[in-house]
Amino acid sequence: MLLAGFLFGLLGSFHCVGMCGAIALALPGGVDKATSPLRYAGGRLLYNLGRVTTYATLGAAAGLVGQGLRLAGVQQGLSIASGVLILLLVAVPERYTSRLASALGLNQPLAWVKTTLGRLFQRPALSALYATGVLNGLLPCGLVYLALAGALSAPGVAGAAAYMACFGLGTLPLMFGLSLSGRLVPLFWRTRMRQAVPYAASVLAVLFIVRGLGLGIPYLSPQLGPSAAKTTASQRATVYDCH
Repeated sequence: MLLAGFLFGLLGSFHCVGMCGAIALALPGGVDKATSPLRYAGGRLLYNLGRVTTYATLGAAAGLVGQGLRLAGVQQGLSIASGVLILLLVAVPERYTSRLASALGLNQPLAWVKTTLGRLFQRPALSALYATGVLNGLLPCGLVYLALAGALSAPGVAGAAAYMACFGLGTLPLMFGLSLSGRLVPLFWRTRMRQAVPYAASVLAVLFIVRGLGLGIPYLSPQLGPSAAKTTASQRATVYDCH
């Protein structure tokens, strides 16, 4: 599950370049890139770690929701629902992301986030770069919503937070490189990889659905719920009777 989160983030980072690349390129330097390269790179790394922090926190929140649903006895259906939700999000065009935020009543919080980001861009401190990354992770993003849909079926709150942290770490190499070099990947390949993101998300969705079906396939689709427990109990009874 953690590997799936990392790989999804790695592929999805091309989407991040298109959506948030302008922010990464416009980060305040604070120091001269030529005379203080380590501090300059450290600031860019802190910015990206700020994004990872936000993703992990959002993952923990998704894990709380998922844990509540599992306690309600819908563990098997939760994995299927996560897969279906990812497919629905894939089908929704990116331009509707802001409309979704508006429908959820997030306009005012997002306005505060954008205003605060503008103020942080005026501060050269390393702490400001980290805070910029934290707030950047709160901006509406269809890719993050896709990852959170998968985090719902992660095992526990810590598992969901770790899944989203791995997702964030997957986006880090390309976004960090972009903030340093300015042009890490040619436009042609960025476009092609962004187009591949919905397909990767669809594959991830199918894996969640197959996992939730409990087909008895080890690691991929293990049996879940009471049926698995009954099978184990019957096997034990059979062994006992044989002796």
